[in-house]
Amino acid sequence: MRVIPVNINIFISFVCVSVFQNGAVPGEPVKKDENSRRGNWGNQIEFVLTSVGYAVGLGNVWRFPYLCYRNGGGAFMFPYFIMLVFCGIPLFFLELSFGQFTSLGCLGVWKVSPMFKGVGYGMMVVSTYIGIYYNVVICIAFYYFFMSMTNLLPWTYCNNPWNTPDCTGVMGTPRTNATFANVSASADKNKNYVLNVSDGIGNFGEVRLPILGCLAVSWVVVFLCLIRGVKSSGKVVYFTATFPYVVLTILFIRGITLEGAISGIKYYLTPQWEKILDAKVWGDAASQIFYSLGCAWGGLITMASYNKFHNNCFRDSIIISVTNCGTSVYAGFVIFSILGFMANHLGVDVSEVADHGPGLAFVAYPEALTLLPISPLWSLLFFFMLILLGLGTQFCLLETLVTAVVDEIGTDWIIKNKTYVTLGVAIVGFLLGVPLTTQAGIYWLLLMDNYAASFSLVVISCIMYVEMMLGFPPPLFFRICWRYVSPFIITFILIFTVIQYKPITYNDYVYPRWSLVIGFAMALSSVICIPIYALFKIAVSEGSTFLEVLCVLP
Repeated sequence: MRVIPVNINIFISFVCVSVFQNGAVPGEPVKKDENSRRGNWGNQIEFVLTSVGYAVGLGNVWRFPYLCYRNGGGAFMFPYFIMLVFCGIPLFFLELSFGQFTSLGCLGVWKVSPMFKGVGYGMMVVSTYIGIYYNVVICIAFYYFFMSMTNLLPWTYCNNPWNTPDCTGVMGTPRTNATFANVSASADKNKNYVLNVSDGIGNFGEVRLPILGCLAVSWVVVFLCLIRGVKSSGKVVYFTATFPYVVLTILFIRGITLEGAISGIKYYLTPQWEKILDAKVWGDAASQIFYSLGCAWGGLITMASYNKFHNNCFRDSIIISVTNCGTSVYAGFVIFSILGFMANHLGVDVSEVADHGPGLAFVAYPEALTLLPISPLWSLLFFFMLILLGLGTQFCLLETLVTAVVDEIGTDWIIKNKTYVTLGVAIVGFLLGVPLTTQAGIYWLLLMDNYAASFSLVVISCIMYVEMMLGFPPPLFFRICWRYVSPFIITFILIFTVIQYKPITYNDYVYPRWSLVIGFAMALSSVICIPIYALFKIAVSEGSTFLEVLCVLP
């Protein structure tokens, strides 16, 4: 198998040109900025593209299409967009308003209500967890991207050294002997070569050096793109936030020309209206809206804090939220057109090849791509798209942590040397991600994905100062949503999550009880910040009344 040479210098050169253009010093605000101390976005398009990149992530591609077909196809769109209107957009608007008014990140913003600063710490904890494992997913996409630079994709056939006797290539004939369990070549490669999965979460085995190397590449790229904060990332997103749509369109055009594609799309969209009466469908719709928009993770507040004071964040919240949801729907067409083709080729139902999460991104879809002519090209495009989608979210996660630290310290030196804070956070993030590159890494990654951000912090704050920023009062609809509708929906999500809770599994592996305890500890570690800091603030505020600790500072 001959590997096609790759010139990484092209990509690095693009990053460097974006980062160091105009000869500005890293971390130094431009004189024309309204906020001369922290700096602002170069223009409003940069903010919108960055926020789109933050909201539109891997979940739009690998989770929404699966939820849609599982919850009634086209019928799922109805509760999905209802939740967008009554929960997603109002919460998005609230967080953008909060960050824009204060011009502070997720930690400093709580100066308006000191007792709730624990919410900011909780947001930092959540962003830390997500930033650690999210970059590991990106690094796996990097690895598959590099492995796709061949004449023949290595997961097409079962004649590789890592393949097990149960392996069945998509081009081959499945075993008919019931003694053997058929395992696809892509699944075999993912488990036994890429990840080399151990027999349990407690058996770390060895570090997978190729994955570790890709993790280093991923963190270096993230750091370079954020070396000047929003001044550099704002330039990079012109590419990272838009090119995925080019790839999606290319894959969609190719997909709908394939035999069986229409049956896959029908499977994705055909409405089953009776499922609208199922509470689980509404719960999935609300959860997907809430988590895909990134509410309560601190990123929205952070990105908006670099806006100019009178920016129309009401308009931006609608544009970004609708774009995020529209991308999810569009990605469903791309995914199911290819899966429909694969099901038609194998002579099975679409449900037998449909998957979600890492199973879709690194097993089902790559396997489907092997059936296409010039399959390495389509594989390169697909994994490059995943990389860009992941980086868009990762930029904001890292910037959230860096901005919180810089705002909290607040000295002129730390502001001028923000680049060193970015480097430090990136190095710590890389080191904390190393255990996820071991043979037990996939177990820990899924544990963090299921528990670390599953009970995201949601605190509905008072309506404040929106009129001063926008020049007009917030519409009555948003005030009603903020006070009544959104809190009700969020409470519903939490109750639904508890009722529907099932212990995590990985294929046939059942997680031991001690690992679930760790998972719940991660989930509670962000929430517990709220009461702990509130009690601390009350204890140290001698002579102050409860309302003085609770209310907005002068």
